[in-house]
Amino acid sequence: MQQDNQSEFCFHCGEPVAEADRLPPRYPVTYGQLQRTTCCTGCQAVAQTILQSGLASYYEQREKPADRAAPLPDELLAQLRLYDSPELQASFVKLEPGDRREAALILEGISCAACIWLNERHLLSLPGVLEASVNYTTHRARVCWDNSRVQLSQILLAVADIGYRAHPYDPGRQEALRQKERKGAIARLWIAGLSMMQVMMYAVPVYLAEPGEIGPTWLNLMQWASLLLTLPVVLYACQAFHQGAWRDLKRGRLGMDAPVVLGVWAAFIASCWATVTRQGEVYFDSVSMFVFLLLGGRFLEGMARRKAGEAAESLIKLLPAFAHRLAGWPAGRDVEAVPVARLAVGDVLLVKPGERYPADAQVLEGEGEADEALLTGEARAVPKQPGAMVIGGAVNGGTPLVVRVERIGQETQLAGIVRLLDRALAEKPQLALLADRVAGWFVAALLLVAAAGWFWWHVHDPLHALPITVAVLVISCPCALSLATPAALTAATGRLAQAGLLVTRGHALETLASATDVVFDKTGTLTHGRPTLQAVKLLVADPSASNESALRALAALLEAASEHPIAHALREGIDTTGLVASDYTNYPGGGVEASMGGQRYRLGRADFVATFCSAPLPEEAQDWRHKDTVVWLASTTQWLAGFAMGDAIRPEAAALLAQCEGLTTHVLSGDALGPTQAVAQTLGIAQLKAAALPADKLAYVQALQAQGRRVIMVGDGVNDAPVLAAANVSVAVGGGAEAAQAAGDLVLVGKLTALGEGLRVARQTRRIIRQNLAWALGYNLVALPFALAGMVTPWLASLGMAGSSLLVVCNALRLAAKGKAGGQ
Repeated sequence: MQQDNQSEFCFHCGEPVAEADRLPPRYPVTYGQLQRTTCCTGCQAVAQTILQSGLASYYEQREKPADRAAPLPDELLAQLRLYDSPELQASFVKLEPGDRREAALILEGISCAACIWLNERHLLSLPGVLEASVNYTTHRARVCWDNSRVQLSQILLAVADIGYRAHPYDPGRQEALRQKERKGAIARLWIAGLSMMQVMMYAVPVYLAEPGEIGPTWLNLMQWASLLLTLPVVLYACQAFHQGAWRDLKRGRLGMDAPVVLGVWAAFIASCWATVTRQGEVYFDSVSMFVFLLLGGRFLEGMARRKAGEAAESLIKLLPAFAHRLAGWPAGRDVEAVPVARLAVGDVLLVKPGERYPADAQVLEGEGEADEALLTGEARAVPKQPGAMVIGGAVNGGTPLVVRVERIGQETQLAGIVRLLDRALAEKPQLALLADRVAGWFVAALLLVAAAGWFWWHVHDPLHALPITVAVLVISCPCALSLATPAALTAATGRLAQAGLLVTRGHALETLASATDVVFDKTGTLTHGRPTLQAVKLLVADPSASNESALRALAALLEAASEHPIAHALREGIDTTGLVASDYTNYPGGGVEASMGGQRYRLGRADFVATFCSAPLPEEAQDWRHKDTVVWLASTTQWLAGFAMGDAIRPEAAALLAQCEGLTTHVLSGDALGPTQAVAQTLGIAQLKAAALPADKLAYVQALQAQGRRVIMVGDGVNDAPVLAAANVSVAVGGGAEAAQAAGDLVLVGKLTALGEGLRVARQTRRIIRQNLAWALGYNLVALPFALAGMVTPWLASLGMAGSSLLVVCNALRLAAKGKAGGQ
């Protein structure tokens, strides 16, 4: 077998290999019919793992050598095995039906897109790993696996086997990595800026001096000084442009960085040639200036993009690091500070005013308020009293509360919101994909135009051919075109997350803006989904308020032992202290019967009560027979009262319908015609279908789509999952079934009016995207002729390109601002 002629460097990490280790190779691997040399057992093991897994393409795609790999010490191996503990997994692993698990991990050692490709392919090759995706921007990995076939420690070890490190997502560590990247960007910007200032000190005298005033020796000396000062700009400050261009070329496409790299190197090489031969013009000042302007523009653009996405990102950081646990409650009140990661279901916590709830919990003691604005969009503080649920991440206001932990880790509502946002940001809408394709073709056309321009100017005016070509390459780089859509969508997604509407799929806003019909499920969507007392009809001689209160208390007492939703509604807000009933008898499907004060009473359906009461149903009660649900109360000798029960319409439903101006509204319910019609009439909805089975709902929406309508479906139940999946864009009510939320393109975690906000923001997003695309295309079409005509210098071209990109992002930032969005 042949020996690799590059054997003086490690095949995997690129570090120099000692002569004693390479003649003959001490740690060899075989790749491409050649024996390659590695520097240590760690790199050898990693390279062999990659090659044996069928992932040799990694070495063709990567943009730079990997970090040096070291064998895992025994203590780290033992630590990885600890992650199989259910107690430890509770804080970051989502338990799903069966043995399916899902976790968010952070990867260290990622340096390029090839690293992403390698990790995804390697993880998917493991038996039992169902899904694996890595976000290149954040280095966050989402991994789903079958716990009966593979353990989490095996997944983490598999990542370590190929030279990377994986650990549970930690916002603090993620922020540290982000700060490291930011410092690198600032360092490159400073180097470019300092070089630009120094080079301009040598260039300005040349521009101001008369011909022949500066001697050739001094002129050449200043050119050599400028060359040395520009070298760090080209080799280090331009690193991001080089990596981006190389990454795109590896994928067989031309990206936004290709024209920049060509322009920089063309100007630099021509300037070096002119310096060495002492013939021609030098452009070191232009190179350093337009690199500085480009880096400055990208830095400001990055800050603007982070601001656009900070609403969604801030959700991840809501949970506190520590909680106050009460030992021995209720007898003991000793407070101990414990990490939130160590909390367990059932722990009793003390949450002080101004602190965030560390988990989803139930209030045991105290009355106060919770600020849930960032989670649900509810601007007002929500009252909390014993028995109420609080959401992890919300802020406790007012007084200390004692709460019992109900859900922790990936089971919390906050964790579910973060997973949905991750899914949305991982998907690209069609408009963004189209913009990327157009940008690729635009770059190819730009290179042809630049080449033609250089040829024309070289024939007619060789002195200006190069600077004009560089200006053409830089000024028309389609950065703004590629940023136009994603910047707007990122800002809009964060804005709606604050309002209580989570965008979970990339196409949702684009489709929402062009919808023609909105179809509402009734129960649990337009209504609360639980019965409430709507009215009371008194059938006794004294219809006074005091008499009504006494009869309601009697009904609540009769239903004291029942868990039926109607029983809960009858008991709500009623104090039965001092009242005692005996001889309870429950008749399933009929009602209840009991004795109080020597009298026997019955509560239930009309026919059930009629067999008990000797008197006929009074005439004035006959008009209530048409109502949906009426519970009647009677003694053995007389009818006492009727209680009309109903599913109350949500108070914000009417406001939402008013926000749906321009859309045709429908009610589609599995409930009976009577209650469905009542809700539709109350809200002014003309189109309705009642008693609809899941298949009927699906057929109804498909019939609308067959007419060319674009349908929004809003629902909350398991039976809504098929129709939510079939609609053009679907909205799942956050308190509903998980199946409905999984099928939804948007999830409503706040009030219904958040959907109206979504409609406004979607329309404004569409308008801003159109503005951005029009600006990006218009700018390039206008700027290109000026550059070709020689009316734009390279540094001015870089300023124009950076300004164009920044303008697009700042325009998108308007979507992140709170306030009324509008427009079509």
